[in-house]
Formats: sequence, C-alpha cells, structure tokens
Amino acid sequence: MHTLVVLYGHPLDHDAFRTHFTTVHLPLARNIPGIRGFRHSHRLTAPEGTAPYFALFEADFDDEPAMQEAMTTAEGQLANADIPNFASGGVTVFTYRR
Repeated sequence: MHTLVVLYGHPLDHDAFRTHFTTVHLPLARNIPGIRGFRHSHRLTAPEGTAPYFALFEADFDDEPAMQEAMTTAEGQLANADIPNFASGGVTVFTYRR
C-alpha cells in the first residue's frame, strides 16, 4: 500500500476553503482511478498552540506505480489543477509506503 498525503496550510478564508474542499475538490479526488481509500480532516490540533496545518488529505493506492499512474490520468490532473482554487495557504505533499 502506498499513501499520498496533502497537508494544507491555513487559508485566508477557512469557510471558503471548507466549502470548496467538500463540494468541489473531494468529488474530483473521489474520481481518481486506483484510489483504494481516503481520509481527510479539517480538525487538526497540536499538543501546544495552533497546528501548523489547517487540513489534511490522505489517499491509499496499491503501490507507488499505481499512485503515479493515477495522478497522470485526466481525473488526477483535474484534482491537482483545482488545488490553487482554494488552498491559499499552500500545500505540502509527500508519500509513504505502508
């Protein structure tokens, strides 16, 4: 299993981020071929102070080649192209093998 992680920085408008993420971006992400499961949260906390990120998204794939292939599909490209439309706080992206 290989997991894609996207950490979203704090946006300028939290409500607009949540609305766009749930009504536009998640439906796009759900259509990416090869995703075996995904998780997301807008309720990040830190042991002390404010969490450095506002939200996260994780998507599971069979393996790294499956993830790479999925992200080159039209659906993967649409989801990726949508990120600047709502993520005014920037994103940090990484992957890991489980």
